[in-house]
Amino acid sequence: MMRQNDVVEQETSSELPLLPLKDIVLFPHMIIPVFINEDLCISAVESSMLGDRKIFLSAFKSDAGKEGFEHLTATLEAPFDVYDVGTVCSIMRIRKLPDGRMKVLVQGLYKGKISSLKSKHPFPVVSIEKIPEPQIEITAPDVEAHVRTVREQLERVVGMGKSLSPDILMVLEDVKDPGRLADLIASNLGLKVFEAQSTLEIFHPLDRLRRIHYFLGREIEVFQMQVRIQSQAKEELGKMQREHYLREQIKALRSELGDGDSKDDVEELWKKIEGLPLSAQAKEEIEKQVRRLERMHQDSSEATITRTYIDTVLALPWSVFTTDNLDLKRAQKVLDEDHYGLKQVKDRILEFLAVKKLNPDAPSPIICFVGPPGVGKTSLGKSIARSMERTFCRISLGGVRDEADIRGHRKTYVGAYPGRIIQAIKSAESMNPIIMLDEIDKLSSDHRGDPSSSLLEILDPSQNNSFVDHYLGIEFDLSKVMFIANANTLDTIPGPLKDRLEIIEVSGYSEEEKIEIASQFLIPKQIKDSGLADRDVVFSRNSVATLISQYTRESGLRSLNTKIASVCRKIARQFAEVSDDEESLDSHAPQGIRVTPNLVKRHLGAHLYRGEFYYKEPTIGVALGLAYTPFGGEVLAIETTLLKTGKSGLSLTGQLGDVMKESAHTAFSYVRSQNWLFGISDEMLSTHEVHIHIPAGAIPKDGPSAGITLATSIISAFRKEAPTQKVAMTGEITLNGLVLPIGGLKEKVLAAQREGVATVLIPEGNKPNWLSLPINIRKKTSVHFVKNYTDTFVYLFQGEMPSAASKDVEHLNIISPANEKNAS
Repeated sequence: MMRQNDVVEQETSSELPLLPLKDIVLFPHMIIPVFINEDLCISAVESSMLGDRKIFLSAFKSDAGKEGFEHLTATLEAPFDVYDVGTVCSIMRIRKLPDGRMKVLVQGLYKGKISSLKSKHPFPVVSIEKIPEPQIEITAPDVEAHVRTVREQLERVVGMGKSLSPDILMVLEDVKDPGRLADLIASNLGLKVFEAQSTLEIFHPLDRLRRIHYFLGREIEVFQMQVRIQSQAKEELGKMQREHYLREQIKALRSELGDGDSKDDVEELWKKIEGLPLSAQAKEEIEKQVRRLERMHQDSSEATITRTYIDTVLALPWSVFTTDNLDLKRAQKVLDEDHYGLKQVKDRILEFLAVKKLNPDAPSPIICFVGPPGVGKTSLGKSIARSMERTFCRISLGGVRDEADIRGHRKTYVGAYPGRIIQAIKSAESMNPIIMLDEIDKLSSDHRGDPSSSLLEILDPSQNNSFVDHYLGIEFDLSKVMFIANANTLDTIPGPLKDRLEIIEVSGYSEEEKIEIASQFLIPKQIKDSGLADRDVVFSRNSVATLISQYTRESGLRSLNTKIASVCRKIARQFAEVSDDEESLDSHAPQGIRVTPNLVKRHLGAHLYRGEFYYKEPTIGVALGLAYTPFGGEVLAIETTLLKTGKSGLSLTGQLGDVMKESAHTAFSYVRSQNWLFGISDEMLSTHEVHIHIPAGAIPKDGPSAGITLATSIISAFRKEAPTQKVAMTGEITLNGLVLPIGGLKEKVLAAQREGVATVLIPEGNKPNWLSLPINIRKKTSVHFVKNYTDTFVYLFQGEMPSAASKDVEHLNIISPANEKNAS
């Protein structure tokens, strides 16, 4: 009776060099070439050649998380994270190649398992445990049945087209042992690494043959599926050929009947091409597309795509320009008609028009208006277009996250269309419109691309004369287009894009400016829109002031415009209800209405905002700060309370950003380091935890400009003394107490005025910004400039700073737990 173990292996050393393999699993008795180029692997092979030529081969661990293969283990750690089970091999021959690699021909001897790593340098050496092959009777009926089944499956796989070595079937005829048969097939079946490794780690020959039976069955199913797919594709191709044949017959019948074809349409396209001043590149491309269209069947989908592309290109305003009106006096008049105030913005616009008048070929600057919502950024673009008599187009970029929205889709895609820039040029019907890029700060990006990167070329005057839209595929000149962008904030605009923009800040309006704008623009427009133009409806100045101060809180005018519209609608309803009754029309119809503050309250209800900030009286631990947001300025009340926990600490609440948290820690560290200056004892600091809260808790806040406000709030809480009443402050603080300049000064001052704050402390470095503000804003607010926090402390707490020589506690009025009650 024949048994397995035809080849008797000699005992080998238990410690062998390790040769890691990538994407290869070697089975016993197999002979394969291995190419290596790492110094570590070459050293392992050379060391083995000097000894008994034995080496241990194992594959790097791969796809260990595949379902059903979690049992595969790798004891060694990187960089030698190979599977534990591998093959002890004999090196038959080595050869060094010209490119520095080494070709090693190895033959598998028997399976082994790594028990430990003996050394790492200069190459890995591992301790191997030999895995014996179980003995089975190869003539047993179940073994012979499995062997025959696997042979038949392999023949089916080869017959279906599986690419295997031509000698494999001949070799398999002489193999009777099930384990050898399984190993030979596994080596030639092209299994994945984790599948081959799982087969190698099945030590029982019959179980290993069953696994090969499963893999062969899977291969048969895959080939059968391929056959079905190819058959379906062949049927579809035959159907398309039949339809094409029928269409050609229909075309021939129509020609015989004299119904004509598409030649007239194509001739019309040729006439359009001849009549348009196309660029050389555009003319060459469009002529090529028309010639393709002539050869296509008009009912085919490709003909439709080509015809749409041709129509789009021909519809563009090639070499069509509007004549600019560069009369500066007229432009000044138009800007004044549309906008009140904004002197600096208007001056910059007129400067651009003056340069354009003296040098028509000068490149157009890319202007970006930055300011809160509702201050008139978009309408400024419309006014510029009206003053220059150019066509105005607006492109909303808010939420755009696909690069194809800017550059267009390739025309080969179904439903492709040009980008928004080309679409705007097409709708403007001229090559030099004014295009407003609305909300440029709200661009997004995802896996489909970054739209802001697409704008870099468009907004660069030195590059946009050869802009290529993906849909058009030809160069298009955008150098004559005047681009104007607007944004609420610059923080979210990428740096390279920001460098291409000429920033013009459009600040919010003061109360006097809002009253004038409402009287001159908003109220007449809403009266007309509400059908009250022939009625005597008058808004008093006090009623407008009431709407501004007690029903709106904004830097712009949108909410104010909405409230005025609401009042006008309610007045229109009064007139409409009276006019419904013709008998009462003469006797009860109101002849005129004067809108007063009381009438505003009756129509709009209770005041939405109080006239003063909610901290009317000085409060211990509360300091008023000024913040700048994309929606305008805000007054923030920073609250601090002390918790006697026996240790020092700082906790922050109010949904603060990282920069504001760092500013709070900086202010706290400054107060602790200079506590003797502010009359705070070391004992108080070491036994109380500081809790800072900035309402409202649901609104995110960030920025460094609240530094001196945070320090003031902390000092007030420790001193048990409230700061001076109705004083707001802004400024970044350093660890040495310096007060650094801030931004958004006008918005912050306007916010203080809205909340009834009479005095504002601002950094010394912002003095030029303060002097540049309109006089009507400066005269309503008392401003004190601070260079160091000690200046702030002296003003807010009405005290004198102790000198450095009086730092001794005995000479200072230090507030400690012992005299805390008296101090409060």
